Amino acid sequence: MNLFRRRDDSQDIETLYERLVDLSRDVAFYTELAVPDTIDGRFDTLSIHVHAVLRRLKGQGAVADRGAQALFDRFMLDMDQSLREMGVGDLGVGKRIKKMGAAFYGRMDAYDRGLDAEASADGKSPLAEALHRNLYRDEDVSLEVLQACAARVEALHADMAARSVEDVLLGRL
Repeated sequence: MNLFRRRDDSQDIETLYERLVDLSRDVAFYTELAVPDTIDGRFDTLSIHVHAVLRRLKGQGAVADRGAQALFDRFMLDMDQSLREMGVGDLGVGKRIKKMGAAFYGRMDAYDRGLDAEASADGKSPLAEALHRNLYRDEDVSLEVLQACAARVEALHADMAARSVEDVLLGRL
């Protein structure tokens, strides 16, 4: 990616987004990690992956900022299209997208705090607690599953941190 050449990066963002969708559909989330295979479960799993990219791009300059905004816009466009395919009318789509955006930003904040914090005395990491609230909706999930899910999210973030901004923006994940 030449930082000095103007070009349309929409295809790169599309490639990146499609890669994130593929990663979020890994069957292990819905089997080994017991994420509900529902609309909410799929939204939350995709949100985890989009968040990892946005966190990687944060503070990395103007090109990364534009890429982050384009990725978020693509994510919301996909949510809009999905709602319409499910039969939600024009008047209801805007309200639901606004709620989804707020939910996404709330999750990003919770996951950021969880990733940045130390484990509590009971051994449950703040990230596992955030995942329990958001991904599992406080349903009964074993501590072992929560820890495995948190470890997977931490590994995803470590993988993103090891990649160049260019590779991330080009969807080389």
